[in-house]
Amino acid sequence: MNDVKLAVLGGEGTGKSESIYSKHLYLEGKQLNLEIYDPCSQPKKAKFSLTSELHWADGFVIVYDISDRSSFAFAKALVYRIREPQTSHCKRAVESAVLLVGNKQDLCHVREVGWEEGQKLALDNRCQFCELSAAEQCLEVEMMFIRIIKDILTNFKLKEKRRPSGSKSMAKLINNVFGKRRKSV
Repeated sequence: MNDVKLAVLGGEGTGKSESIYSKHLYLEGKQLNLEIYDPCSQPKKAKFSLTSELHWADGFVIVYDISDRSSFAFAKALVYRIREPQTSHCKRAVESAVLLVGNKQDLCHVREVGWEEGQKLALDNRCQFCELSAAEQCLEVEMMFIRIIKDILTNFKLKEKRRPSGSKSMAKLINNVFGKRRKSV
């Protein structure tokens, strides 16, 4: 069973709530233990002390309110923080899965952030992107989570391919240092 850890980040008023959710589910024939951490409106977190989330999470959902330009600026800063070159103690074998979400699509009449802006931010930072109304489109919200979970599972597979077993990597290292193997006499 795979453990999938997902952090949902964004500023206050973006339609999120501070909670930790756990759920067992089956996706593509695999049993998953999903943990979702939503630290959103904790004032302490607003200063980008995301260190624990960056180490904990396998993927991120970054949420902004399409009718609030400042929430988009906050989301942009979060994306940059997640995508910044990792320090040596925090290197990841594979880049984290990130989904940028423009919420409150039902408020298009007071839109301050264009769809194109969200799409460009996502493309420039190797993120997926969608716009929706969490209040009115529960099926789209579910599909959004399935999308990011599939990305995370793909990353798990990539990590497995890139990480040879200890004995194989040691053999490679010895080969590189001492040349080709010699037959023992």
